[in-house]
Amino acid sequence: MAQITRVEGDASRTDEDVVAIEEPLEIRIGEKPVSVTLRTPGDDFDLAAGFLFTESILHSRDDIASIRHWGSPNVVRVDANVQVDLQRLQRHFYSTSSCGVCGKVSIDALRVQASPLNSHMRISRDAIHHLGDALRAEQRAFDATGAIHAAGVFDSNGVLIRVREDIGRHNAVDKVIGSFFREGVSLNEHLLFVSGRTAFEIVQKAIVARVPIVAAVGAPSSLAVDLAKEFNLTLLGFVREGRFNVYSGEERIRS
Repeated sequence: MAQITRVEGDASRTDEDVVAIEEPLEIRIGEKPVSVTLRTPGDDFDLAAGFLFTESILHSRDDIASIRHWGSPNVVRVDANVQVDLQRLQRHFYSTSSCGVCGKVSIDALRVQASPLNSHMRISRDAIHHLGDALRAEQRAFDATGAIHAAGVFDSNGVLIRVREDIGRHNAVDKVIGSFFREGVSLNEHLLFVSGRTAFEIVQKAIVARVPIVAAVGAPSSLAVDLAKEFNLTLLGFVREGRFNVYSGEERIRS
């Protein structure tokens, strides 16, 4: 809670307001730090697993021997069953809550060495029109603070399966993808829906997780569109109020 002065017209009063929590989380492989991200505490193990998976450091849930907090609630240690390549990440890679790729050497360093998506998933226009309302109904942290993003995974019928929230869009995506990764569940017949805009790193994470459709309340960036086309990912934007734009992969949308 924060002490605030609430101003309404010419009147003001002292009040309390719920604010979104933003704290650093250090992710380690064994004793070696590989990332520090600013996140909303909660689902930290999913966040760590999702980050390591979508950065192509881990490839299967069987790669994880253990995952736990390490000396602090703001440090997660992941012990791996396999030899991991940490040289592809800078030693001190920091990402802020608004930018999941800050600290990378270049955009080229983010390009995923993956094949185009070949999922045969299809979803109807009507189902897409209802995605936003379904996600919004589950955004508990946003209701309390007005400052939290959400990422939801839907099936091909437009049924919401799982939601994760975080102050950072990319963290919310890592949390929800990481939750399925830790269960060994494939997402190649699912849709990822995010609040806000769709930037490059969201599409990159979806490609690694083999999610064939990404939809968002807001617009995609030019890099997100280019990457979606390159990897045959269906990308939807402005999904709200009974309309949406298709930027790539229209063949997966049924009338």
